[in-house]
Order: sequence, then structure tokens, then C-alpha cells
Amino acid sequence: MCGRSSLHDAPTNVLERFRLPPVLPGFKPRYNVAPTQQQWTLGLDATGSPEAKERRWGLIPSWANDPAIGNRLINARSDSLMEKPAFREALERRRCLILADGYYEWTGTSKSKVPLYFHMKDSRAFAMAGLWERWGRGETAVETCTVVTTDASTMTSAYHPRMPVLLDLDEAEQWINRSTTVDAALALLRPYESAALVCYRVSKLVNSPANDVAECILPAAPDENNSSLTLELF
Repeated sequence: MCGRSSLHDAPTNVLERFRLPPVLPGFKPRYNVAPTQQQWTLGLDATGSPEAKERRWGLIPSWANDPAIGNRLINARSDSLMEKPAFREALERRRCLILADGYYEWTGTSKSKVPLYFHMKDSRAFAMAGLWERWGRGETAVETCTVVTTDASTMTSAYHPRMPVLLDLDEAEQWINRSTTVDAALALLRPYESAALVCYRVSKLVNSPANDVAECILPAAPDENNSSLTLELF
């Protein structure tokens, strides 16, 4: 799964690819984005033009009676998108990209889980496959999103069985393109095997969503977390 992410630099490389201004309006560095908080997403507006906007993390289906369902729908498994009513229509009509420059995962036993930070070697921003929905009407309407996950890659499987779907920029354009069929979109949802993705151990400071500071992405001290797990930069 993917339960935390970061976007501390404007995702210039992604925005330029979609011919958008290099700075997001109101952008603030985020080091520990948690479910129910705002995620920067990129999709298409009503005219089919690329549009970047914030959406709340945790998808609330349009038909839901209780918005609390979004707390359980922060991730969407790629292998069951067509089976789940919460995701089926969004897969067909409301695909988006979730912008990040890193994500966190925890490994180890329940009593001694170690937080890891996954990012690109060159620290560039990347696009995670996402779905979005609009729930409610008028002033009470809220747009929400979920991160699509898949099986772990060869590298990430050492730490967790699943990972977010990371798309290169060509795949990202295909994912949000409304002419892309569902079958073609599903074919994009595979593990990211590029050696560009690396990880290292970080402080347990990231465990609390209240901590949204640059220290969250710093490598942990060698003796921190009291862990025998050795994780250097891969």
C-alpha cells in the first residue's frame, strides 16, 4: 500500500510535460502527506486540457451515504479495479495522476516497524496512477482521490508486498487520456522496475501525521529505531 507521500519541490518536470505553469498556485512544501489531507493531482478539465488541482486523499464514491468511507479507500488495488463498485466508474471516466517526489513504507514486525523513504535517484517528481471522484453537491461538494497500487517490484518486495503504480511521463499521458480504453489503462498498472527508484531508512518522526517537516525525509541515524535492518541508499 501507499499511506504517506511527499511533494516538497514543485513538480516542474511533470508540469512542463503537460504544458502547465512550473509553479502550482499556492504550493507549499509537504514532507509527510497523510490520508484525509490534500494531494496535488493532475488530470483533464471539462475541455480536455491538463489541469492541476488539490484533492483530498481517500476516495469517497459519489453514491456513498457516509463520507467516512474515504478513510478506507486511500489505495485501490490494480487487480480489482473493475470488480469494486467504488472504483469501476472512476477507472472508466476519472483517472488522474497523483504528484509526489517520494513515498513512505514501513517494514519489519508490528512492534518494530521501520519507516523507509522511496524516491528517484535524481530527486525528480513522479506521477502515481490515481482515481478521483466528486462527492456531494454545491458548496458541500468535495473532490477526493486514491492511489492505485500493484505488486512490489524486485527491489521494493524486500520491504513490502505492494507499491504505488509509478508512471513514466509517456505512460502518465496515456493514463489520463480519455481516448485510452480501460484495457489499455489497466495494462499500464505494473511494478516499477527501473533502477531510478531508491530507498533509505528514515526517522520514526514520520510516524505521526502531525510532523510535516524536512527532517522526515532525512536518513535515520545508524542506531535509530533500534533496528538491525541495514538500509543504505540503493
